[in-house]
Amino acid sequence: MVPLDKLAQITQRFDYVEARLNAGGAPADIAALSREYSDLGPVIAEINAYRQALDDLAEAELMLADPEMRALAEDELPLLKARIPEMEQALRLALLPKDAADARPAILEIRPGTGGDEASLFAADLLRMYQRYCERMGWTFEILEEQFSDLGGIKELTAHIQGDGVFARLKYESGVHRVQRVPTTEAGGRIHTSAATVAVLPEAEEVDIDIPASDIRIDTMRSSGAGGQHVNTTDSAVRITHLPTGIIVTSSEKSQHQNRANAMAVLRARLYELERERISSERSADRKAQIGSGDRSERIRPYNFPQGRMTDHRINLTLYSLGQIMEGNLTDVIDALTAHDHAARLADAE
Repeated sequence: MVPLDKLAQITQRFDYVEARLNAGGAPADIAALSREYSDLGPVIAEINAYRQALDDLAEAELMLADPEMRALAEDELPLLKARIPEMEQALRLALLPKDAADARPAILEIRPGTGGDEASLFAADLLRMYQRYCERMGWTFEILEEQFSDLGGIKELTAHIQGDGVFARLKYESGVHRVQRVPTTEAGGRIHTSAATVAVLPEAEEVDIDIPASDIRIDTMRSSGAGGQHVNTTDSAVRITHLPTGIIVTSSEKSQHQNRANAMAVLRARLYELERERISSERSADRKAQIGSGDRSERIRPYNFPQGRMTDHRINLTLYSLGQIMEGNLTDVIDALTAHDHAARLADAE
């Protein structure tokens, strides 16, 4: 049973935040209070529903003593007793500490791994899959940096994704994705295995990560992308090197000013994720398995084209709907990963 005194404290805090908002104040204070109010709202709804169910149960048990109401109470009691454990579970889930980054936009990075040209082509397929998923979700997908192979595959891709709950949904995609299929370049019809790496980073704000000017080196250069329309023939491309970590970020759009802003945004996101991973490792050193840890070496998911299946090894999920998945229908996969993560966090909290 969820401690009622804890629920009372949360309700009191919600009432306090609501009163502060109604009283007005400095814009920065109002913004912070508004975020807290928004976060507490769903929790308060679960608390109220749970309390009402407990009241209904107590009332039904009292009705058993009334001969005229006994039959009605006997009908209601089994339903109420069945509902309350479900409501307790929903309430525990609502009370779990939220990842502060869940509501943020995300930086998506895709790079080919082992497999040569086929890995680059698979990386391009993953790009299209995520673009289509973002379209389904009504999110904005902006490519910041892309380099193509001679066959139209991707050597490197960085994108910025904005919308409601972007990082919360996409954070489980970080890791190594493997593909098993017959490449278009394979004359003998043999199945090849190749891989691509996906990284999803929460966008960091300037207040999150302070990057001293002395820690970075900024170089301008000419774009070195593949041929055709993707070549930038000016010297507007920007490469930023973060000296303490050795992280290198490039952006090669037409505007040097925009390139610098894009590269700094990606650098902040990478440094922010490094700090998140450090804190997460310290907090969960004894935890054997983590979902959405951002470990890029983890082989999370093979896509088997001959069998039309996709398997996510972290949760032992296999779906025989590979065609739909590659068209951006990732809802079943991400929902299952989210549910598994919630279950693991609930188990850790008990």
